[in-house]
Amino acid sequence: MTSSEPEQNPETPEPEEAAPLRVAVIGSGPAGIYTADALTRQSRVPVRVDILDRLHTPYGLVRHGVAPDHTKIKGVARALRRILEHPHVTFVGGVEFGSDLTRADLSRSHHAVVYATGAGVDRRMGIPGEDLPGSVAATDFVNWYCGHPDSELERFVLDAEAVAVVGAGNVALDVARILVKTADELRHTDIPQPALDALSRSRVRTVHVLARRGPLQAKFTAPELRDLMKLPGVDVVVRPEQVDIDLAEVGTDRPGFREVAKASRTNLKLLREQATREPQGRPRRIEFHFWTRPERIVGAEGVEGLRVEHTRLDDRERLVDTGEHSTLNVGMVLRSVGYAGVPLTGVPFDERGRTVPQEEGRVLNGGGSVVRGDYVAGWIKRGATGVIGTNKSDAAATVRSLLADADALRAGVPEPVELVDVLAERGLTASDYEGWLRIDEAEEGLAAELDRGARVKLGGWEAYRKALGRG
Repeated sequence: MTSSEPEQNPETPEPEEAAPLRVAVIGSGPAGIYTADALTRQSRVPVRVDILDRLHTPYGLVRHGVAPDHTKIKGVARALRRILEHPHVTFVGGVEFGSDLTRADLSRSHHAVVYATGAGVDRRMGIPGEDLPGSVAATDFVNWYCGHPDSELERFVLDAEAVAVVGAGNVALDVARILVKTADELRHTDIPQPALDALSRSRVRTVHVLARRGPLQAKFTAPELRDLMKLPGVDVVVRPEQVDIDLAEVGTDRPGFREVAKASRTNLKLLREQATREPQGRPRRIEFHFWTRPERIVGAEGVEGLRVEHTRLDDRERLVDTGEHSTLNVGMVLRSVGYAGVPLTGVPFDERGRTVPQEEGRVLNGGGSVVRGDYVAGWIKRGATGVIGTNKSDAAATVRSLLADADALRAGVPEPVELVDVLAERGLTASDYEGWLRIDEAEEGLAAELDRGARVKLGGWEAYRKALGRG
């Protein structure tokens, strides 16, 4: 050893690596999992992430909101799965925030909490007759055909020959498409067997899709619209007078033409082309009704019709009634007019926007001050807008704020306890990622048993408990 080299003392300990920042993420949908991804992709701050969910299954709306015949979109789950398998990420299922665990509980085990609970309920139309039997939220129908464990297996009988779907987004088109598809067309998807059986007995022959505004204001995407127009055995009817719009006028000062997205131009082009095609008398039918607003659901003991008013935009682009009214003879009404967030126990909530108030992902209290350690991502942060991929950049923005606060967060919880100890104190038995894999395996086994493709979703909480070995 030369004199210029420092002398090494074998008894001198190596500098300790900083204790990991412990983050609890509430919700295992795309927003929650992308939050975990953004946290674990960076190396500046060591982290450990626990993703908690009320369900025993991850992926949120990718699993319980994407229609079973959208196999390409469901492929997102493969990317999300890789994130869940990161060594610093733990999935904790079967635990509900607010009842099983409180914010006070998590303040002992984690430095920060990110709320990524989405928008869990539908918005209402606020019209007479909305609570009649046969008038239901499209979210209930989606939960049923997607196998959400809260949904009753025998929830829908589908004995009406005509159905109205109120809404002009992708969910409305999904619902219309599932209603007119045959059971054979859905057989090799993951739709639960009871739902497939109900669809095989369905009497639905006509689906009316209602939009309060015009085709340029519709929120559905061109791929969804194309899929609908290609359905075999289905006539898709578009009234020429409702899409008689000169594309050259788009972007002018006319009401409804001023700010039009490029995607809306594509939709208009597709709808105009469809309007030139004569119905072929196929077994099932989808009819578009633009400029049509529900006024009242007609019926005594159940839905017997839907009275509508016809609308237009005034010079200020406000929706107004034209004075023309008509009634659709339908036996079922599915409302698909948007999702809304649900308040979380002990977390500030904006009732008007149905979101958690925040600034750059940091939760704000009623006075506009930052709630230390609380963050938010996804639909509960920004409202029910955007596509699945939008949650990735949204989560990354929240994580940047969280990491900037890392030192203060550690100081706030200097010696966190283990989550398993908190769960034990509360008498809770959570499921884990291995439990999800057992459910996954059971669904693949059910598909093989029924000769129905790669997977058939289990139905109901009891089936999950059985797969977990608790039945």
